[in-house]
Amino acid sequence: MTTPLQRYTHYFVGFTLFNVLIQVTRLVKEGTGKTTLAIGDGANDVGMIQEADIGVGISGVEGMQAVMASDFSISQFRFLERLLVVHGHWCYKRIAQMVIIKRLSRFSLSSICYFFYKNIAFGLTLFYFEAFTAFSGQSVYNDWYMLLFNVILTSLPVISLGVFEQDVSAEVCLQFPALYQQGPKNLFFDWYRILGWMGNGLYTSLVIFILNIMIFYNQAFRAEGQTADMAAMGATMFSCIISAVNCQIALTMSHFTWIQHLFVWGSVTTWYLFLLLYGMLPPYYSEDAHKILVEALGPAPIYWCTILLVTVACNLPYLAHISFQRCFNPMDHHIIQEIKYYKKDVEDQHMWRRERSKARQETKIGFTARVDAKIRQLKGKLQRKSSTLVLPNCMPSPC
Repeated sequence: MTTPLQRYTHYFVGFTLFNVLIQVTRLVKEGTGKTTLAIGDGANDVGMIQEADIGVGISGVEGMQAVMASDFSISQFRFLERLLVVHGHWCYKRIAQMVIIKRLSRFSLSSICYFFYKNIAFGLTLFYFEAFTAFSGQSVYNDWYMLLFNVILTSLPVISLGVFEQDVSAEVCLQFPALYQQGPKNLFFDWYRILGWMGNGLYTSLVIFILNIMIFYNQAFRAEGQTADMAAMGATMFSCIISAVNCQIALTMSHFTWIQHLFVWGSVTTWYLFLLLYGMLPPYYSEDAHKILVEALGPAPIYWCTILLVTVACNLPYLAHISFQRCFNPMDHHIIQEIKYYKKDVEDQHMWRRERSKARQETKIGFTARVDAKIRQLKGKLQRKSSTLVLPNCMPSPC
């Protein structure tokens, strides 16, 4: 039987431990400036889990308080390896390919990598046409085209990229834990890639607009020798954008499933299906797009040749970039992908073991974190020292 003093002592120790865990987590997070992860299985770990950037709760005999306060839940501690090495690596790559700048915080630099690219490619063509027509206010695209661009025609491929993308399999992630270091080293969330995707979007918009203007300006479009009107050129330009941006995301993917094929190529098919059905509506509703695919675009070979030419021209620089990188400056996952594709792990077991041993070498991330913390501590001391020197000089002189 416990006495009241023993019960109070137990509560005091638990409360002290609760505060210590929170203070230690805050000290590590603020002192090193790194992303922190806390894992616990009891009610006394709730504060620590909430204080950390990422909280992992273990459901066990101590209840579900830690699980309810956490971001991720696992049933046993041994599953933490798969959560970090496999799902952590996959999630970082998916977010890095999708997100460009969400906000300048400790997690991410705000837009979406692919969303940013495709909206630059789409939006700048509108600006170019306005400048080409002396800012007349006339839009080159139908209102329904612009409405469906982000809602239906280019949204599903991004979802498939963010959910199903895998640069390497789960087994390879466990065999090569060094792949996880791509996240702490921030190899895919830097300004080089942000500016690269911005430049890619700018290049795509220029190619789409300039080639369409050059092809359709004085070129016969119909069989009778008539040139293309603004509705035909706008639909052609929009078709080029849909084809180019969906082929771009297909080149970005490393792992294809039938769902990804359905979303990517189904988005392109949805555009032509919409153009066909929308053109069948009465002219009161379809306006200048009345039977535009059946009577104007479909029978014209120049329409299909323009889409093919523009799509290839837009994606050729990116294809050349990734080919050059894989040949002359490959990253870790590029080498592993090539090994698995050519089955070198089966044919050359010695080489496979050598690469796995390299992946398990010690890293210097802990050392760099300590150096950064020491530099930050010295800067804080200098700031406090300078503030104490300035304060006496700011005091008013006695009368």
